[in-house]
Amino acid sequence: QVQLVESGGGLVQPGGTLRLSCAASGFTFSSYTMNWYRQAPGKERELVATITSAGGTNYADSVKGRFTISRDNVKNTVYLQMKSLKPEDTAVYLCNPPYARPRVAWGQGTQVTVSS
Repeated sequence: QVQLVESGGGLVQPGGTLRLSCAASGFTFSSYTMNWYRQAPGKERELVATITSAGGTNYADSVKGRFTISRDNVKNTVYLQMKSLKPEDTAVYLCNPPYARPRVAWGQGTQVTVSS
């Protein structure tokens, strides 16, 4: 039914780039704000970026200027373009529509590892 599937993570060197995808199904994707979050070992889940149904965006200070969130409502997919990656960006990245009710279950996430 309702599903979120993140992909695109991997191992990248500092300064590198990566593009994450989150494919959504089972709800009216275009109607909802979508968020990207990340969770690193031993740390709380952190909101990284948000995009509204109208296309407005916001970013955590730690990623501002480096990450870009976008969405494709035809593909029911939200993206996170990451550049100038830093070791501190290492985390499992997850997407979720924060205002959907009932709440949408978390997907498996995609691992991003930034290391030389």
